[in-house]
Amino acid sequence: MTKFRLSDRVCTAAEAVSQIADGATVAIGGFVGAAHPEALTSAIERHFEQTGCPSNLTLIYGAGQGDGQTRGINHLAHSGLVRRVVGGHWGLVPGLGRLARENRIEAYNFPQGVICQLLRDIAAGRPGCITHVGLNTFVDPQQCGGRLNECTTEELVERVKLNGRTWLFYHAIPITVGLIRATCADCHGNLSMSEEAVVGEVLPIAQAAHNCGGLVIAQVQRVQEEPFAPHDVHVPGILVDNIVVGDADEHEQTFAESRNEAYFTAGQPAVPETTLSGHRRIIASRACDELKSGDIANLGIGMPEGISLIASRRGLLNDVTLTLESGPIGGVPAGGLSFGASAYPQAIIDQPSQFDFYDGGGLDYAALGAAQVGAAGNVNVSQFGSMLAGVGGFINISQNAGRVVFCGTLTAGGLRTSVKDGELQIEQEGRVRKFTSSVEQVSFNARAALANGQQVLYVTERAVFQATQEGLQLIEIAPGVNMQTQVLDQMEFDPVIKTVRTMNPEHFRDE
Repeated sequence: MTKFRLSDRVCTAAEAVSQIADGATVAIGGFVGAAHPEALTSAIERHFEQTGCPSNLTLIYGAGQGDGQTRGINHLAHSGLVRRVVGGHWGLVPGLGRLARENRIEAYNFPQGVICQLLRDIAAGRPGCITHVGLNTFVDPQQCGGRLNECTTEELVERVKLNGRTWLFYHAIPITVGLIRATCADCHGNLSMSEEAVVGEVLPIAQAAHNCGGLVIAQVQRVQEEPFAPHDVHVPGILVDNIVVGDADEHEQTFAESRNEAYFTAGQPAVPETTLSGHRRIIASRACDELKSGDIANLGIGMPEGISLIASRRGLLNDVTLTLESGPIGGVPAGGLSFGASAYPQAIIDQPSQFDFYDGGGLDYAALGAAQVGAAGNVNVSQFGSMLAGVGGFINISQNAGRVVFCGTLTAGGLRTSVKDGELQIEQEGRVRKFTSSVEQVSFNARAALANGQQVLYVTERAVFQATQEGLQLIEIAPGVNMQTQVLDQMEFDPVIKTVRTMNPEHFRDE
């Protein structure tokens, strides 16, 4: 690349995306809404609607950048614009999910951490990513190889043997366009993430696209004439082809907040002012019992988010370190469409490095959601019925944490509960049984986890189960709950029953 001249590289979003060729393979950064280049994805949509180009794109992304409606990668959910998608999470990009369900695009669901690490391997010219992550799940080619529909036939992952062990080999895919976002560009075109909630995988995306002879487009909030200090550079200017200054409404901190300085500022996390009620509080309180002093932990989106509130009230936040797969270490994780950010984190590292730490066994504790739980203890969070959620970082986290707590109600669809006199009242039973004979997709394999020495619990509002070699074992029941009619009859299988304790009454005190 010739010497960088800022004036030559700064352009409008429309000018930048007009260079994307038909059939390009586009890697896109961000986590939900944090550090997602919204100005660029929306510009691609407008250009396609006006010209029919670019078309037949292959998209690669890790974290399901979207708001569940129209923002993020939802901009690209047009028939003809996309040919193939390799994604980590699909729940917040329902437009792409619809195209996948209708067999109008080829669709793969790989673990989020694998996709992040695969981008590094592509940048380095390696043939792919070799990892244990995904073995014995639906991503394993012995099941469906992460393929989501009938028109998806090419195998992008295979089993290999190395040093007597079985691994998964995810094939490298040449990247021809990288779309990333940063806070600021300097006079050399260097990029800084100084005010972003996450760093993400901006550097691997830029390196992969550059080394594949492709195009790197960066969205920034502003451009400055002064050079950054060397250690403040997250992506060097030698990798950047075009810089687009995004409007404020397309460069918000997250899809829920325009700006929150707590996400990139050092400080003391405050106790959240929100409250938990009903079965959400019961589940979070019981799951928090498994959190130990000194733990390095990860809390998933949804039901597990409440554990940080319980932990703060118990004075545990000074004794444990909460982390997020997006890169923050310490602080208090945000929820909803700000998930991925953390208030007053101690550090923010890049996402592939965070997954390196997770995959190597760095997590002591993880609390995650569960949509379906099978008789063997297997869990499905990825696909059920017509619902395509995707796994995100679930497989990386659940497969490697020392202790795993799955959080969710026993039934769903209209469940109403209350607490009275220290006992749980089931006011209306849910229509959907979540504890099923077998799960539709294996996102978590319980027997493989036990063989790996992991401890696995399943916490609901009325009962607690444990993974054992014999199958799912009922170990606790809520006060006031009838075991037969309100637990066993609401399951599609009979759990192992030996000694059953009463859940701690403290979980059932009124808020």
